[in-house]
Amino acid sequence: MIVSVVSVPEGVVTRTTLSEARERLAGPDLLIVDIDQGEEPPSDEQPLPRLLGLPHKRWEWFGGRDEPVRAEYHEGTVGCVVPVTDGADITHMHVLADEQHLVLAHHGPVALIEAFFEQLPQDRPSDGTTTVFLLLHGVLEGFRRTASRTLLEVEELEEEMFEQRRPQHVHRLAELRRRAAQLHRAFLPYAAVAQEFLTHRRMAHPELPEERAALNRAHERTVRFTMVEIESLRDETRRAADTYASLVADQQNLVINKLAIASVIFLPLSFLTGFFGMNFTYLTNAMSSERSFLALGLGMQVCALAVAIYAVLYRTHWRQLGNGGTRGDEDDELPDRSRRRRTRKRSGRSTGR
Repeated sequence: MIVSVVSVPEGVVTRTTLSEARERLAGPDLLIVDIDQGEEPPSDEQPLPRLLGLPHKRWEWFGGRDEPVRAEYHEGTVGCVVPVTDGADITHMHVLADEQHLVLAHHGPVALIEAFFEQLPQDRPSDGTTTVFLLLHGVLEGFRRTASRTLLEVEELEEEMFEQRRPQHVHRLAELRRRAAQLHRAFLPYAAVAQEFLTHRRMAHPELPEERAALNRAHERTVRFTMVEIESLRDETRRAADTYASLVADQQNLVINKLAIASVIFLPLSFLTGFFGMNFTYLTNAMSSERSFLALGLGMQVCALAVAIYAVLYRTHWRQLGNGGTRGDEDDELPDRSRRRRTRKRSGRSTGR
C-alpha cells in the first residue's frame, strides 16, 4: 500500500504511512491523501475508513473492491465512486471529501491522479469542494478525449474501407465498437448518479452559495456533453458497421452478376452438348459432313447467345435506362390527362342537361 499526502495548493507530494496520514487529516490544513492499495487484496482485516479515523459505519464501502458507481452526502462529507479511463482500461476511483480534506483510494496506479497533482500549483483551489470538482472535471475530460480519439479512428477506418476493403478492417471495427460500448457502459451510471445527486443537493439546500451552484451547473453541462459524445461514438460505430456490410453486399452482388454472365455463355453450350449427345436418326445420318455440324452447332450457339444477351441486357437494363425519362414524362402528364377527362365529363353532363 502506497500512501501519499499532497499539500494544497502547493502540490507537494510526500510519501507517508496510514498512521501519519490519519494524524494530518485531523488537522485544519487543506490537503489530499492518495492511497494506492495495489492489485493484491490488503492483508489487514480492518477497513480503510477505520484506519484513517473516519466514521467507517457510514463509509464502510470506501476502498473496497468491485464497488458500483455511487454518490452520497452525510454531515458535510461527500463520498463517491467514479469511473476513470486509464489508457485502454477503465478503473474505479473512490473519493471522500469535506471542506478541508480530499481522500482518494484506488487499486493500482492511475495516470489521472498524477496529472491532477501536477496541475494543482497552476489551478490553486481554495477549498476541498473546488478541489473535488477539479478532479471530477479531469475524469470527464478523460472520457471526452477517449471518445473523440476513438471517433477519429472510426472515421479513418471508414475512409480506408471505401478505398480498399481488407479483412482486418472488420476486426478493427469490432474492437472500436467494443470500446464505444465499454465507455457507454462505464459512464452511463455515473451520469445518472451525478444528475440525481446534484438535483437532490439543490432541492435540499436551496441556500447554496452562487459559487457552489455555478460549479454544479458546470459539472452537469460537462456530464451532458460527454454523454452526447459517447452516444455519437456509438452511432458512428454502428454506421461504420452498416457501411462495411453494404460494401460486402456490393461485392457479393458483383460476384453474382459475373456468375450470371458466365451462366448466360455456358448454358447454351451445355444445351448443345446434351443435344448433340442424343442418338437421333437425324443426327447420326443427316449430319454426315463437318460443314453441316459446324453450321448447326455454331449457328445454334450464336443464336442462343444473341437471344440471351437481348433478354438479359436490353430487356432489363437498357430499356429501363432508355425509358427512364419517358416514363417520368408520362407520369407528369397523368394529372393533365385526368383533368382533361374530368373536363370532358362535365361538358358532357352540361350538354345533356
